[in-house]
Amino acid sequence: MKLGKQLAIGLSLLAIGANAQTDIWRADSLQEVVVTGTGTQHLLKDAPVQTEVISRRQLQQYAGKSIEDILSGLTASFDFSENDMSSRLQMNGLGNAYVLILIDGRRLHGDNGGENDLSLIDPHNIEKIEIVKGASSALYGSDAIAGVINIITRKHREQGVMVENTTRVGTYGDIRQHNGVALNYGKLSSYTNFQLQHSDGWQNTAEEAIQQTEYHITDSRNKTVNRHTNWQIAERLTYQLTPAIELYADGSIYWKRIYRPCGHHPGVDVKTWDLQYNNASASVGGKWKLNKTDVITLDADWKKHAYNYAYTDTTLTDGYVNGRFTNYFPYFPGDKELQSDQRLTNISLKGIFALPYEQQLSAGLEYRYDWLKAPMRVAGGKATDNTEALYVQDEWALLDPLHITGGLRLTRNEGFGTRLTPKLSAMLKLGDLRLRATWSQGYKTPTPKELHYQYIKNMNGVYLYLGNEDLKAQTSNYFGASVEYTIGHLTLTLAPYINKVDRMITLVTIPTKQAPGELITKYDPIRVRQYQNMEDAKTYGVDFTVRYQGKHFTAGGSYSYLDTEANQYDTENDVMQKVTIDGMAHHKANVYATWNHQFSKKYQLGVGIYGRLSSKRYYQIDGDGKGYQLWRLSTNHQIGRLLKVDAGIDNIFDFVDRTPHGLHLGTTSPGRTIYASLTLRFNQGKKLSNKFKSNFNYNNNETD
Repeated sequence: MKLGKQLAIGLSLLAIGANAQTDIWRADSLQEVVVTGTGTQHLLKDAPVQTEVISRRQLQQYAGKSIEDILSGLTASFDFSENDMSSRLQMNGLGNAYVLILIDGRRLHGDNGGENDLSLIDPHNIEKIEIVKGASSALYGSDAIAGVINIITRKHREQGVMVENTTRVGTYGDIRQHNGVALNYGKLSSYTNFQLQHSDGWQNTAEEAIQQTEYHITDSRNKTVNRHTNWQIAERLTYQLTPAIELYADGSIYWKRIYRPCGHHPGVDVKTWDLQYNNASASVGGKWKLNKTDVITLDADWKKHAYNYAYTDTTLTDGYVNGRFTNYFPYFPGDKELQSDQRLTNISLKGIFALPYEQQLSAGLEYRYDWLKAPMRVAGGKATDNTEALYVQDEWALLDPLHITGGLRLTRNEGFGTRLTPKLSAMLKLGDLRLRATWSQGYKTPTPKELHYQYIKNMNGVYLYLGNEDLKAQTSNYFGASVEYTIGHLTLTLAPYINKVDRMITLVTIPTKQAPGELITKYDPIRVRQYQNMEDAKTYGVDFTVRYQGKHFTAGGSYSYLDTEANQYDTENDVMQKVTIDGMAHHKANVYATWNHQFSKKYQLGVGIYGRLSSKRYYQIDGDGKGYQLWRLSTNHQIGRLLKVDAGIDNIFDFVDRTPHGLHLGTTSPGRTIYASLTLRFNQGKKLSNKFKSNFNYNNNETD
């Protein structure tokens, strides 16, 4: 059955259910307060910049095991290609490096090539997710070319003690553990969060791609997803110095190990080391509320992302001994070898001020310092990068019902000079109709990894990956519009867009003879890939969402059409060639229906059905990813105030992509899986006073 027919049938069934529901209320999601689009507070329905929200209610009903599961399951704009290194997120045709991920408005730090480890985000500690599509560099700087995802964490406001525990288990040894302890006494608040994630991994096929090895192998030990374990402990302290001044300090420690099986066939990747990650972070800052409308914030962040080989067998490889490079240095089981240590320091000063004539001004200063140590992967072993920025934004609502927002950022990078990036948005309110339009520019300098990396990958042969010190900074122009209409309990949104990226950086396969001669002699690679600027690239499409919300019943869906165009100069043949932006799928869709009912004061039941569909994903090399459809059933059981049980079935119809190892997959799903989780929550105390709560909410950009 074609994707369009499947989607039409799904939406028709949801519409029938919606018409059958009589006990309904007006959708409350439009009353959400959002901040990501402008950095200031607005009701969702009146946000000048189109913003998509995944609410706490949706998160609880869906009961996703990870942020990847949540985003791909609840909105059609995302795709993921999970592997050992990262989640490889794609948003409206552009990958990780072009998507800025924030936690409470602060940048998530992982691999500075853009492949963030989303396991750093605890799915059980999320209040809501705000998504803004399109270039947002005027407000957020580098990386925000495809859009911004802001993960807003839960805030615990009760005076006294709160203790919570969530334990989730599933097929393939899947374990997810969350523990939280909140202490609120007078002016001092503390929240300690622990999370653990483990999976035994799975193997969807034992066959190696014949074009990647000279042997026909049907009993490979390589897995689709390897066994892995990670844990994180985080602490946040908040002190209300005065009714107007709040100070905070937080930090975290994170550890992850990926256990890789050894191959046993000639020509197949023989892995003699696991992958280990050691992350840490520390932040301090404060908020000063000058009056009812004006506020100043200061944040200073330090984050570390270290990546090591943890050897499981005796291995002869290149290494550094006492600072000197040595060929074929022996590593023994238990030894570790640093591959990269990436550190980020970010300082931000921001003010929001009310001006005459219904204006609101935002202004800020930012400083960013990137530091990379990679003895085996960077010439000279280290690389650094400095960036400073100044930005201003004015929101003008004088011409009600017309709201206009304009912003401008001045960025100076030590290697790429100075650049201005503007943004202009407008919203027109006509009763229940909202018309929005945005033009914005993006700007992104090459990362230290893209500039300096030299990396060998053994994958059925030797692959050589190269940085490129001749890279140029990337720029973009984004044009987006949306029409949003609310009628009764139904909300419809149509949002076309076009995003034009100049000098887009991507990995390109180059002739072996173009690689440095000493590397060719040393490694004899079968393929060389290098970071290069494309001449230009363009993504364009349209997103459509429909949502019906009643007192007991909600239903809806989203559909995303995407197309891409990119031109790359072929230096070997002296011609311009059209290439595919890796991972692009023309059609993606999500549909859902949920039902909730309070049977008694001590028991509430929720049931949800979710569908996720995608057409074929296109790649430049190693084959395309198959189209797929995955369906999910979730149930939620609230028992009293202290106990909650979630249980369900993912991939009900047991779809598995059996594509051989080495080629691209449409989905890494292992097939039908079963999960169940138990949440216990204990509160001893009372709600904060309304006076304190009001100040707390303003400073933390959220509402009750």
